[in-house]
Amino acid sequence: MNHISIDCVIFGFNNNELKVLLLHLKYSKEYSLPGGFLKYDETLEQAAQRIVRERTGLDKLFLKQFKVFSDPERSKSNKAILDADMAGSKPDKTFFDKRFISVGFYSLVDFRKVKPTPDLFSDRCDWVSLNEDVSMLLDHKQIIQEAISTLRLQLNQQPIGLKLLPRKFTMPELQTLYETILGRDLDRRNFQRKMLNYNILDKLKERKTGGAHKSPYLYSFNMERYQKALEDGLSGIW
Repeated sequence: MNHISIDCVIFGFNNNELKVLLLHLKYSKEYSLPGGFLKYDETLEQAAQRIVRERTGLDKLFLKQFKVFSDPERSKSNKAILDADMAGSKPDKTFFDKRFISVGFYSLVDFRKVKPTPDLFSDRCDWVSLNEDVSMLLDHKQIIQEAISTLRLQLNQQPIGLKLLPRKFTMPELQTLYETILGRDLDRRNFQRKMLNYNILDKLKERKTGGAHKSPYLYSFNMERYQKALEDGLSGIW
């Protein structure tokens, strides 16, 4: 079904940075989101899982559909691709004159477990920081921005911290994740008080080692209380 495509914004968190997994295209030297067309025997969710699995090597990941992109001009916004050499053969020049829509999904993954894998049309599959300004195909920058906006809205409804952080993490790491998603600084004391009041964290006896300063305590999510809190909706706004 080459008029319906899936674009997946795959988020990972590493070295206190929120990153997105992108494909570096052979033929235009731009980046693109992992994506593909919907097969006749697939649901949208099955197609998104397939795409994410092929690029990360991981299965049954957290996925959420967030928006449909249907601007009639979206496929014409990058004319350079029409003269590109797609894996050794010229693409049909009428392809991008046709209308197609894209369904956006975002996925939250454990950065350390991902094995980035390029597809047929790319030479690399890279983790790119959201702070990096890279050239991107079509409207893929807009799609990423929409995914980030969705993350901000769903911080209190979806297990975002659980899916992006390692099993054991520090309070500063959790705060940095929230600050990165929200795009602004948060008061340290207020943040810690709010998170502890949610009663979704277990403070461990272990401390994180290897830092130059006093080693902070490690925390983990209490799965039962966290799931219940998400179902009820975490109170307050950030």
